[in-house]
Amino acid sequence: MTHSMIDDISFEAGKWPLQADRPTIFFIHGSGNNRLFWKSQLEDLNDCANTIAVDLPGHGESPGTGMDSVDDYARVVEKLIDRLKAPMPVPCGLSLGGAVALQLLLDGRGRYRAGILINTGSRLRVMQQIFDMIKTDYQAYVESSPQVAASPKTDRNLLRGYIEESKKCRPEVVYKDFAACNAFDVMSRLQEISETVLILSAEDDQLTPPKYAQFLHQGIPNSSIVSIPLAGHLSPIERPNDVNRAIREFLGRLA
Repeated sequence: MTHSMIDDISFEAGKWPLQADRPTIFFIHGSGNNRLFWKSQLEDLNDCANTIAVDLPGHGESPGTGMDSVDDYARVVEKLIDRLKAPMPVPCGLSLGGAVALQLLLDGRGRYRAGILINTGSRLRVMQQIFDMIKTDYQAYVESSPQVAASPKTDRNLLRGYIEESKKCRPEVVYKDFAACNAFDVMSRLQEISETVLILSAEDDQLTPPKYAQFLHQGIPNSSIVSIPLAGHLSPIERPNDVNRAIREFLGRLA
């Protein structure tokens, strides 16, 4: 894999340079995490697509203080896609990253090859308890988050890297991430999306439960939906083989 930075945005590519005859999946992480969340996807899918994972501003190796608007994060990712001249771009995001991917599809007006939405929703309200915990005891928030974010069936050893990377993100950045989620609402605009979209949900997701995915599927005209079993909100690291298989099959249908 290749790590690089353009215009203060850090990203990792499964292979470099990008191949012009393949779609380019841009993986966008959730609140308080970074590009390393997508390690399995970058490695496993780079034989059928260009794979790039982004560090949003203030996350991972990208400098900055974070942003409290999905629109602002989407503009950053859009600029990176343009600077890379990425062939057949496919925004793919989880949770906050899924909101960013949705915003890109809505604003792009047909410029994207397709979209992939993982454990996200068209509206992402956040409990006040989460904001309070981030302010008062961020370490406790990070340590306790897998209890809600992961399936009870998931081996906790799989989550060690996720927890350690989450600890590195500054609390004020995570607070802004959740503020961006809390203000996000495109429920009335889903029918505007013209691209083919894959929607992934997870049967044990407590944060963005399967009904969120069903609402997306009903609203986006050209969409398909896949449920990942034995997984929670962090399904790409809980059940990477199932997630990667669903994405690979989706790419095959696009071809």
